[in-house]
Amino acid sequence: MRRLVAVLLVSMLSLSVSGAGESGRNSGLGWEETEEVGISLYHTGMKSDGRIDPYHSYPLDARESFEMMVWVENETNITSVEWVTQVCINTGVCFAPEIHEMAKVDDNGNYSEYRYEIDIDNTASYINWKYFLHYQNDSQRDIPAEGFGWKVWSNCWWDNGTWGGSSTHCQEEAESLDFRPSWIWYAMMVLPVVAVAIAMAALMARRD
Repeated sequence: MRRLVAVLLVSMLSLSVSGAGESGRNSGLGWEETEEVGISLYHTGMKSDGRIDPYHSYPLDARESFEMMVWVENETNITSVEWVTQVCINTGVCFAPEIHEMAKVDDNGNYSEYRYEIDIDNTASYINWKYFLHYQNDSQRDIPAEGFGWKVWSNCWWDNGTWGGSSTHCQEEAESLDFRPSWIWYAMMVLPVVAVAIAMAALMARRD
């Protein structure tokens, strides 16, 4: 178990520090990869055709709630869906991941719909997420198997010394803050990473 926790700590540290992906650019698993496990994903701000295109979908607005909808093929024998989210804010801090039990709101025989709505910190720069799928035989599948599978940026963000997004509301709110790099700034960057890694490792160890 100690070895497992250590491996999880290293992997979560790498994930948090690297912040994989270009600043301001959404990323995520491809449509085919989610269809393969029998789920379809939707969220508030989605494109008009109803699909999430992680590279071009509408940005997160940190001033509004964020709702996720998951359609599950019933023949997959999935009995419940947990949505794991992590919000990162403009100071460089990433909060510990949170697990949300999605509510089943519709079942038309072929598909079941699950939903969950969260409030986002109004200084959020982006949100990461993944899923835990639970099956009738009490097994679990993590989508993806490691790390987070999706990352959607805010419409107003600060990252690596740069402001970005289609809105300027977060810049106006941060006018009184000093974003110049300092030892305090770097401490703020590193300590939350360690806290998140420990929280995620403990979470996964508990689930095992």
